[in-house]
Amino acid sequence: MYIREQKLLLSKKESTFLWGARQTGKSTLLKALHPEALYFDLLLFDVYERLQRNQEILRETVLALDPKTPVIIDEIQRIPTLLNEIHWLIANKNTQFILSGSSPRKILRSGANLLGGRAMRNELYPLIYKEIPDFDILRALNNGLLPRHYLSNNPSRLVSAYIGSYLQDEILAEAKIRNIHAFSRFLEVAAFSNGEIVNYTNIAAECGVSAPTIKEYFQILEDTLIGRFLPSYQKKPKRRVILAPKFFYFDVVIANHFLKRKSIEFGSEAFGHSFEHFIYHEIYTHSKYSGLQYSISYWRTASQLEIDFVLGDHEVAIEVKGSQQINSRHLKGLKSFAEEYQVKKLILISNDPFPRQFDQITALPWKLFLDKLWAGEIIA
Repeated sequence: MYIREQKLLLSKKESTFLWGARQTGKSTLLKALHPEALYFDLLLFDVYERLQRNQEILRETVLALDPKTPVIIDEIQRIPTLLNEIHWLIANKNTQFILSGSSPRKILRSGANLLGGRAMRNELYPLIYKEIPDFDILRALNNGLLPRHYLSNNPSRLVSAYIGSYLQDEILAEAKIRNIHAFSRFLEVAAFSNGEIVNYTNIAAECGVSAPTIKEYFQILEDTLIGRFLPSYQKKPKRRVILAPKFFYFDVVIANHFLKRKSIEFGSEAFGHSFEHFIYHEIYTHSKYSGLQYSISYWRTASQLEIDFVLGDHEVAIEVKGSQQINSRHLKGLKSFAEEYQVKKLILISNDPFPRQFDQITALPWKLFLDKLWAGEIIA
């Protein structure tokens, strides 16, 4: 079993939501952290039917417990109204609830009780470098970082099944999308925007729907934790900058599947794109798991000067290159950004095997960068 960095460091009385896409390992994590908890799995038909018909059963069962026993409810979004009983038990009996699910969209859109701020929000993401012994970068980029996929020696069938049963069926049903063909096409076209600036008009033309509909589709991916936007860095620029966001699927293998990428190898164009996506995943996850919650953005000027990631309020600027040998042309974006902002750290991440120093810019092998990131040495 992987030792996850998401520890849910709660006091004995705090309740929390734990959200995460399917197969990220939420159930495994919660059972490992709280083996003593009362556990309800709403994916089980009998448990779901019983609590759906008679929601007071939850209250009656919890009241019969030792008050110190935490209660885990998995896939809470399947019965949003159960949150009324949970709210009462938290407020009146100080019961600790840990409520997990694959998507908060149904709860948010239904206007269900969100516990009046009595529960924290946490998320579990696909695996990270630090959680995997003997980490293999090519396996991560080819298989993806969902635990079951990463371990598989033949992940393509697992990925196809995951996308078919989860992305294209369950999310369609949850979002109540009528134009199934357009949304399925959108999932494919969105992969071409993975790690790229989003152009709603062009994507709409490809899918045969309106630009507002495409914006709604992207919002569905955000709400269901299947993708997220990377905003542009816009603070007092001297140069004219691009304002549109970039988009990333939550796991690199999703984009690989839709783009029909074959085996990703060092030095290929596909490696460069997937490698940048992987580094973004590590940085984003570190921001959340570390509790620092620093902002992440990208910077690109109208004249095509660019850096991949800006952390915090221009505290750290990062460029990612798949190259195994760094040279001066790789430094142009970082140098231009440093001309506009006072930056604490300028970092170039690559496959170059040795760290190197170019005036203000530190070039780091990706493993060394990740070791420093998770040790708290990149941003604090």
